[in-house]
Amino acid sequence: MIAPALDAAVLIGRFQPLHHGHVAGLRHALAEAPRCVVVIASSYQARTPRNPFTWEERAQLIRHSLSPEEAARVSFVPAREPFHLPRWARQVRQGVLNALGLQDEKEALHANIGLVSLMEDLPSHERMHIELRAQTGWQLLPTSVAPSLPSLPTPGRMLREHLFANAEALPDATLAGMAHALPDATQQFVRTWMDGPHYAVLAEEWRMLRDYHAAWADAPYPPVFVTVDALVTCGGHHVLLIRRGQAPGKGLLALPGGFLDVHESLWHATLRELAEETGLERSEHAWRAAVRGMAVFDHPERSQRGRTLTHCHWFDLPDASPPPVEAADDAMDAAWVPIRHLRALEDQFHDDHFHILDHFLNLSA
Repeated sequence: MIAPALDAAVLIGRFQPLHHGHVAGLRHALAEAPRCVVVIASSYQARTPRNPFTWEERAQLIRHSLSPEEAARVSFVPAREPFHLPRWARQVRQGVLNALGLQDEKEALHANIGLVSLMEDLPSHERMHIELRAQTGWQLLPTSVAPSLPSLPTPGRMLREHLFANAEALPDATLAGMAHALPDATQQFVRTWMDGPHYAVLAEEWRMLRDYHAAWADAPYPPVFVTVDALVTCGGHHVLLIRRGQAPGKGLLALPGGFLDVHESLWHATLRELAEETGLERSEHAWRAAVRGMAVFDHPERSQRGRTLTHCHWFDLPDASPPPVEAADDAMDAAWVPIRHLRALEDQFHDDHFHILDHFLNLSA
């Protein structure tokens, strides 16, 4: 029995950076269907060694790596990190349907859509595919054509490591070690990007993370870190944020928080970190009266430092106006930020802290 022709192919990838394997996957999707919707994963994130390029930069690289005829058949959908899989799948589905002009739900259900994924082969990515297919019914297309770089099992990760590990070399020499894997458009973009303001900052952060991981390399088991965070709102209109004073994420927005000490509870660690980083102190009774919720955030890729679980308490203060705060410890700044401004600041947050705020405050609804 001949399968019905596809109306569109959906291709999911991170493209950090765009390499020849990605382009092969794109052309595979375009050969299977008249239209291709490229879902650019890890969008709206702050620049980090794992996500050095914005989704707009990655979309532009894809356009420049295709012929004009191919590019005319491609649409782009930026997608957040899949820290909350059901919500992520709903947002991806809606973005794809909007890109295809399928506003009517009956039309959407009858559209024949194929799914191609260029995500690295990790268990968390497999769960993404399962959740998305469960919500959409899209068929999974074979991708045997896509991995065109057999010498690079995880080319995106290895290319980024080469890029940052050789930051002290001449830019042309660093790029020469990657050129075999990169289309011309990517090579030209990366060469210009290395002369810009982001490269040196991210290379320094990459070195810090490399040394951090090396310090735990001889542990008998991969370490699992436990942290706490405090989400403090005031009157339902402002939220207390810090700017991190140290790498990773130096200068990025974050919730006050830190590592759990050996001899303290999660509750007391939260209050301690809150006081140390912002100077905000109340009686324990007052804090207990202000609690509005607590949740654990445990996505395997939520932190570049390694496997890190955080426990976040949400407090809502009854004060008529936000009380004074003062940055201290490893926070370079502490301030009350209007909740209505958070969406516009999404790409300035450390790790998954915007997603934690979204969980409690429903920012992306």
